[in-house]
Amino acid sequence: MAQMITLPLEGGKLETYTLNDTAPIKAQKTSGFQRRTAFSAAHVVADPFVNSDPLSNAQIDWDQTLAYRHHLWSLGLGVAEAMDTAQRGMGLSWDQAQELITRSVAEANSVGGRIACGTGTDQLLPGPEVTVDDVIAAYEEQCEKVEQAGGQIIIMASRALAACAKTPEDYEYVYGRILKQVKKPVILHWLGEMFDPALKGYWGQEDLDKAMNVCLRIIREHSHKVDGIKISLLDKDKEIQMRRLLPSNVSMYTGDDFNYPELIRGDQNGYSDALLGIFDAIAPAASAAHQAFDEGDEETYHKLLDPTVPLARHIFQKPTFSYKTGVVFMAYLNGHQTHFRMIGGAESSRSIIHLAELFKLADQAGLLTDQQRAVKRMETVLAQAGVTQGVQL
Repeated sequence: MAQMITLPLEGGKLETYTLNDTAPIKAQKTSGFQRRTAFSAAHVVADPFVNSDPLSNAQIDWDQTLAYRHHLWSLGLGVAEAMDTAQRGMGLSWDQAQELITRSVAEANSVGGRIACGTGTDQLLPGPEVTVDDVIAAYEEQCEKVEQAGGQIIIMASRALAACAKTPEDYEYVYGRILKQVKKPVILHWLGEMFDPALKGYWGQEDLDKAMNVCLRIIREHSHKVDGIKISLLDKDKEIQMRRLLPSNVSMYTGDDFNYPELIRGDQNGYSDALLGIFDAIAPAASAAHQAFDEGDEETYHKLLDPTVPLARHIFQKPTFSYKTGVVFMAYLNGHQTHFRMIGGAESSRSIIHLAELFKLADQAGLLTDQQRAVKRMETVLAQAGVTQGVQL
């Protein structure tokens, strides 16, 4: 018998929703993929039993946080650690990120999982006294920590650099200094202002084409130290434009959570690998689709991945930086954590109407791994908002 649940609609009305009666997507365990590289940026699980201020001093539940990374590795996905999906700069401090990186790299090594770790300058508060040399020192500290742990470096965009840089040449100077020092090729990350408003005008240009040219100059000059670049602009045409201009040894890692199926598939001129926050929420579909793609079955690839796009666009709707709430909610619905609490109190960043629509879209995409459990957990969250089951208005 099909599961049913009472869900709220905007304006206070309720609807009875009947869940999909098809089996959820399941992916075979695998050590990785052949045709594409796929990283999932991974969220962190808050510890709800620490008696401290959740806004300023939230703590991490290490057992559940690391268990989720093992889940991703078991599906063949790499883990992109301590990035914005882990609430980096939005609840996760650099001190916590250091411990997260150290623990996760050790866990990755224990199972042969791939891992890359975000480095930034978030130990340095932007301010009028901060200089580009201060930014360099902050990047150096974080890159050294990741190299010591044994992880690949992802050089994240810097709020402090965005605040203090006066010209594009300042960006070229800072990135040049760091890239000359790193021991192994890194992944660069161009994060758009929709994800972090403090990064508006990154690379010293507000015009995206001009900003792209600055970034490309840096990559070309130091191409032997750059594995690839992840761009998160939610603009597939800009991503395709840039990937066609990259040196042949530098990969494009899509960060486009709106258009990832076609960008990963690619065209006659190239393709994008993946480094996506949405893969945290749709991991079984992402894995199964990549496995089908490895076998040359593009029809199944799209059959699995295309239905996840409406969910992704919903989770990443404006304000885009609140997408972490939807990612964690999916983990809660699917039993990967025992509660729906987040560091920084970010579970309140999306409305109950948003979460109800997320539930429906996840179900329609075959991403609720146990419908009965998902319904019970959804009902618990709904009850806190005053939604009584079985009542139709």
